[in-house]
Amino acid sequence: MLTVRLPKIGSIAAWRSEARRLAAEGVPAEHVRWTQDDAQDLFASTDAPRAAPVEIRLSKQALFDIESSLYHRDPQRFARAYALVLRLGRGEIRWGDRADDTLRKLLHQRKEVGRDIHKMHAFVRFNEVTPKGANRRAFAAWFEPDNPITEAAAPFFAKRFGDMDWVIATPTLTARFIAGALSFEETAEHTRPPEDASHDLWRTYYANIFNPARLMPEAMRSEMPKKYWKNLPEARLIPELIRTAPARAAEMQAKMPSIPPAFAAKAVATRAPMPEGITPDTIKQHLDACTRCPIGCRATQGVPGEGPLTARLMVVGEQPGDAEDLSGKPFTGPAGQLFDSCAAKAGLDRRQTYVTNAVKHFKFTPRGKRRLHQRPDADEIEHCKWWLDLERDWVKPRLILAMGATPALALTGSSRNITRRRGTIEHTPEGTPVLLTSHPSYLLRLPEAQARQEAEARFTADLARAVQICA
Repeated sequence: MLTVRLPKIGSIAAWRSEARRLAAEGVPAEHVRWTQDDAQDLFASTDAPRAAPVEIRLSKQALFDIESSLYHRDPQRFARAYALVLRLGRGEIRWGDRADDTLRKLLHQRKEVGRDIHKMHAFVRFNEVTPKGANRRAFAAWFEPDNPITEAAAPFFAKRFGDMDWVIATPTLTARFIAGALSFEETAEHTRPPEDASHDLWRTYYANIFNPARLMPEAMRSEMPKKYWKNLPEARLIPELIRTAPARAAEMQAKMPSIPPAFAAKAVATRAPMPEGITPDTIKQHLDACTRCPIGCRATQGVPGEGPLTARLMVVGEQPGDAEDLSGKPFTGPAGQLFDSCAAKAGLDRRQTYVTNAVKHFKFTPRGKRRLHQRPDADEIEHCKWWLDLERDWVKPRLILAMGATPALALTGSSRNITRRRGTIEHTPEGTPVLLTSHPSYLLRLPEAQARQEAEARFTADLARAVQICA
């Protein structure tokens, strides 16, 4: 039987090279003995029977899974992997076929290795061992993984802690990162570095993030198995934290403030009386302080209308968007830019037009770092209508262009069938004509270029008609 000795460091790359060589020579798997043992084998041979050569071609996923499984502790892992790649090369099995016992076992071991690497990344605890006068801080750690994964797990620490020197020792291999260079060696001493002040920091951190109200011991032991506790400085706190959790949870519950239901907050907000004596010069400061509906409590600022008070045409949109909420100016975001573009084609001079919104604050839903537009409901539109009526009283426009369902509701009392009502003229309760059209944001949401061009042409025609009426 042919014996192939693999080094304890770099064994995966060595196995890959030997496996390709042996497959190309047609050496059957049953005639190869793989070992990392340095002891002399009296029955070792340098020869083996030959068969037809096998060309090994593996997908990236197959290569990753096979080589990952070789970090397992199973002494038969190298032989199993070689037998499997020969069968794959001959087309006897397909990758991913879990009905095959050998492949299923390999994939199971690859999963165990991945879990072990994850635990090492999570549970390594460094101690500072910086010599006096050193230019770089130095740290040391001891960890006991289930499998010989040091070479696979160490690059993570090199990337994350590249500004310091460190050593991670395991029972088999030791990883060293010195002056930016990562190296490995067989572990000579099985001694843990002494505790330092960083261990107290770990214990303080863990004690403060431990939530007694959400204590689930089984789930905690699943994520942090007891076999790792002996090397975790915070583990000594766990028994006491579990024992005192019920009392601490009861104390937290007793100290919790009572939170009124959402409808109560809305009711309180709507009771606020409207200020008196507001002028075009002071409306901004009053809008910023407005809590008449819940939207005003979340927005960055209020956004009043903009334009000459002698304007014959008033354009009313829905509400400020993200850009308007930050700038305090109406129609400055993507929809406002599309409006300006169409207005230029229609001959509408924005400098001679009063532009505003039916709702003066930005209503949104947070999604990560983004704020997604959320349509105001009828109650919020009704409570914000007071500000729009104030602006209409100042401007007294000859015509109001209502863009979308929200201004249609605020001005005519109905937001239904706005698509079919587009291009028609209705009236406010006081008799001011209202030309209904779509909102520019609707045009931006149309997925097909042809549909968007047609809708944009209709929108531009409505703007041109508004200009003609006000001429």
